[in-house]
Amino acid sequence: MSDAHRAYNVLFLCTGNSARSVMAEAILQRFGGGKFNAFSAGSMPKGEVHPETLALLKRLNFDVSAFRSKSWDEFAQAGAPPLDFVFTVCDNAAGEVCPIWPGQPMTAHWGVPDPAAAAGSPVEIARAFANAYGALQNRIAVFVNLPFAGLDRLSLQARLDTIGRTSDANDNVA
Repeated sequence: MSDAHRAYNVLFLCTGNSARSVMAEAILQRFGGGKFNAFSAGSMPKGEVHPETLALLKRLNFDVSAFRSKSWDEFAQAGAPPLDFVFTVCDNAAGEVCPIWPGQPMTAHWGVPDPAAAAGSPVEIARAFANAYGALQNRIAVFVNLPFAGLDRLSLQARLDTIGRTSDANDNVA
């Protein structure tokens, strides 16, 4: 992270890379103010983004054409963007052995309940996705406003861990 002029590269990980990690990528890309490049991946990608994820992001005026479900292996290969931060957004991915990331990025766990596991009516399922989006948006809003230049690595790690422990007052975003 020594390149002050370069945007920080942030990877959001989940097991399937079909819902939470894709939402986090979209949120950070939109609200990162050019200071961040956002990516998402999964340890066992589903191969497609969940239709409700795409529906929610479309309702929120995101361009969803570039989102795809992909393996975290893409980011551990030569030529991949050097990562500054890697955040797991699901409990399964947090417990898995991750690839060795070039550059020793800072990591934290920001677990959010899996909306893809929601059952019930279409409205209840849509609410689960909206709640996950709201939780991620709240955490990312804190993250992008951290005073990066004024924090040493240890202090920054403590802040990242605190963000992950934040209880989420889920806003209704959809």
